Amino acid sequence: MSKGLVVLAGGSGFLGRALSGELERAGYEVLVLTRRARAGRVRQAEWDGRGVGAWARVLEGAEAVVNLAGRSVNCRYTRRHRREIVESRVNSVETLGRAMRACARPPKVFVQVASLAVYGDAGRRVCCEDAPAGEGFSAETCVRWERAFDALTLPATRKVLLRTGFVLGRGGGALPTLARLARCYLGGTVGDGRQYVSWLHVADFARIVLWCLEHREAAGVYNATGPAPVTNAEFMCELRCALRRPWSPRTPAALVRLGAFLMRTEAELALTGRRALPDRLVEQHFKFMYTNLEAALADIFHQPAAVSEPVKRAEASTETRPAAALKGREATVGRSGVGS
Repeated sequence: MSKGLVVLAGGSGFLGRALSGELERAGYEVLVLTRRARAGRVRQAEWDGRGVGAWARVLEGAEAVVNLAGRSVNCRYTRRHRREIVESRVNSVETLGRAMRACARPPKVFVQVASLAVYGDAGRRVCCEDAPAGEGFSAETCVRWERAFDALTLPATRKVLLRTGFVLGRGGGALPTLARLARCYLGGTVGDGRQYVSWLHVADFARIVLWCLEHREAAGVYNATGPAPVTNAEFMCELRCALRRPWSPRTPAALVRLGAFLMRTEAELALTGRRALPDRLVEQHFKFMYTNLEAALADIFHQPAAVSEPVKRAEASTETRPAAALKGREATVGRSGVGS
């Protein structure tokens, strides 16, 4: 028997596919709102993210709505692209809000997937959910995005906002690109390597969303990221080791900017970072499967021998470690050597 319908807005990509599988295994029916509906295992309906149309009927009596919509930020930040990045996020939130307000039986939960980029380039500063917003285009976009969500008046719907970190998986996101570079011995430290990477295994991302649906106490803002952020130097070292590429030359910031220009993307995506911690998830006893980067990458790249024991240790430590203790400790990884 189905637990109910979960509607994934913008759910045809990497995160949506992972989340669909997790929800179906948990007993939910899934429907994806997408710009181009296709026949497949998961039902789809077309929407444009701007106007309320026939698609809005699927929200009636739904268990939950999860909004994953938003133009990719992997592009040059031209005036047109900036406008599209902002509007695709704000418009989708407002459109879903209008559709839910028109429901006689509105969805019980609305989960908005947002970004840790709201904290800006935070350096070594620890960013928990109460940390201030940063500066720059990415942070300002996130602020506008979150304000649109906060402004929705939905008295019958529980609202959850997930500030999501760098999600690791083979099926999409930035990790496959980094892995290709590492396999070509181009996976060295980026810039000075001190910028933090707040990472999250895709399995834990899907489990966090499911946890939000099934726990009535889940409401408000959460940092959807793992409890062990690492520096870029540490991250690239672990990635090289997972792929058996023990050394790669460092990539100076100037070369990163040149490469980003040639690849028609923004260097800030690689040269900036934030050290975020999932305080509220830990306080409310969410149990991560992967808190060790070595174990997470081993799972993704199919090295089972390195997975089981680190994951078990990670789960035990996450269950007992108080949130306050997370703030003061230094992030660590499975190997001490950082390399270039």
